[in-house]
Amino acid sequence: MKLSSEYLTRILTNENNVTSVVRVFIMVGFLIAASFIQACTTNVTTIGTNPNLNKETVQGNVYSTSNTVKDFLIQPNIKVEPVWEPVEVKAIYLTGYSAGNDTRFKQLLNLVNSTELNAMVIDIKDEHGITHNSKVPIAREIGATSGRIKDPVKILKTLKENNIYPIARIVVFKDAVLAKKKPELAVKHKNGGIWKDRKGIPWADPYNKEVWEYNIALAEEAARLGFKEVQFDYVRFPSDGDIKSAVYESYNGQSRSEVITEFLKYAKKRLEPRGVYVSADVFGLVTSSTDDMYIGQFLEDIAGVVDYICPMVYPSHYALGSYGIPNPDASPYETVYTSLSHAVNRLNRMEGEKAIIRPWLQDFTLGYKYGPDEVKAQIRAVYDAGLKEWILWNPSNYYTVGALKRE
Repeated sequence: MKLSSEYLTRILTNENNVTSVVRVFIMVGFLIAASFIQACTTNVTTIGTNPNLNKETVQGNVYSTSNTVKDFLIQPNIKVEPVWEPVEVKAIYLTGYSAGNDTRFKQLLNLVNSTELNAMVIDIKDEHGITHNSKVPIAREIGATSGRIKDPVKILKTLKENNIYPIARIVVFKDAVLAKKKPELAVKHKNGGIWKDRKGIPWADPYNKEVWEYNIALAEEAARLGFKEVQFDYVRFPSDGDIKSAVYESYNGQSRSEVITEFLKYAKKRLEPRGVYVSADVFGLVTSSTDDMYIGQFLEDIAGVVDYICPMVYPSHYALGSYGIPNPDASPYETVYTSLSHAVNRLNRMEGEKAIIRPWLQDFTLGYKYGPDEVKAQIRAVYDAGLKEWILWNPSNYYTVGALKRE
């Protein structure tokens, strides 16, 4: 339908033809709407019916389409990327007690603000339960919540005001509370009852999907609180105790490494809409081992499904003679550099997207005395291996100030 300029002029100059003027405006509006609908339909049909195109990138988003899409009202599936700018993390670890105690938290906050540090890894769930008053139903049902961190929102607000990157640490399968309160979800002993590790702590069954859902619900809650990254620790099978007596009642035929990788892949998918990064802690020897060490951690598999992989390359945890080093604990630079170099070389051979390596470093004494020189040596090894990020671990949260650059 077309309207000639002569026709429009005649109507619009006729002062008595008000009704006709109204009709013209209605017709014009109809034509504009019709043109818009036609354009939308044409564009979507073009994408949907192109036999050589199943995905179309539009303004940076990946739109999943079908070869038969013709309805312009169909909404696209959008791949959500993390909403936070990535940070070259230099972090310390905080227990729930340290984060929840005003005095200790201020001390650690001052440490970060006065040094090269720029991030904190904070316990949201450790092997003994949740550090705050979680609203996740199963957590409340089993009494896993606590008041160690009374106001996590306040803490996160403080970290944001100080430009400190917050990471939520969640201990996954080493879970005493869940295993005791819901024994149907626990690793069992072949002679009956709940299996326990060398320290007497029971574990949740990594094969059980209800265990997965519980931990991912806590991760989603952490994201809602304002954490920019969720770090999964003890995301593995037990490594000590009477392993041969452990029974996994939810076993589904998958190998240990397949289960751990699938959990992390599923967790990342669930957390994508929250726009947070996902990291996973692994044993230090995982960087060099050619198998899953019987705990389900295989370097390339995990690096392929998370944003950051965090090997715990504590020199004190390596046996005498490892890497040809007589006493790895007394040789922090050589131990960390060798371990991380293995990881870097292996991931460099990987194709496609892969995780950034961000190691945990030792800031505690377990045999050989550790001080500023030993911590500095590990940090230097990280950089010499071609990496940029690291996290310091001290279980009591007392860190070696002399090892850090002042700012």
